[in-house]
Amino acid sequence: MVSWSRIARRSRVPLGFVLAGLYLWLANPLAISLLFGALFIIPGLMIRALASGHVEKNERLATTGPYAYTRNPLYLGSFIMASGFALAARSLWIAVLLIVMFLVIYMPVIRAEEAFLAQHFPEFAEYARRVPRLAPSLNPGGKQRLAFSWDLYKKHREYNATLGSVAILAALVVKLLWFSR
Repeated sequence: MVSWSRIARRSRVPLGFVLAGLYLWLANPLAISLLFGALFIIPGLMIRALASGHVEKNERLATTGPYAYTRNPLYLGSFIMASGFALAARSLWIAVLLIVMFLVIYMPVIRAEEAFLAQHFPEFAEYARRVPRLAPSLNPGGKQRLAFSWDLYKKHREYNATLGSVAILAALVVKLLWFSR
């Protein structure tokens, strides 16, 4: 039997593309909402970018950089970005959809990924005890020894998050300029 976390993991990217179309249809942006949204989108992108330069998936347990403050900085960055996009869109439906997607899709994926890490990295239990799952700690509980790696950033193609965010914001600007008359 296939677990929900496995279905969620496989469906999150295709579902994201479907939701992007729905997002653009439901969005009702104003210049000020785009500005306030960007105040969340940009830090979310920065957190994701920084995290991607510290993670070597399935090779070692990432505990440096943002992983010293939260076990899931990529998801934290995504949540912050999603909040920014909800603000930019000015749509309660979008905000509700994003919260539901986070709870129904991303939380089971996070739990499954952490179960995988616990199984493959014996040091994960101690790391999980010191570092919170999602909300960042003000005191680093992980290691601080490794520097950001541009090679890892490029390997994980994290620049696609920036390109996608710019494309969606551009579409919102087009919608604002041409369809709000």
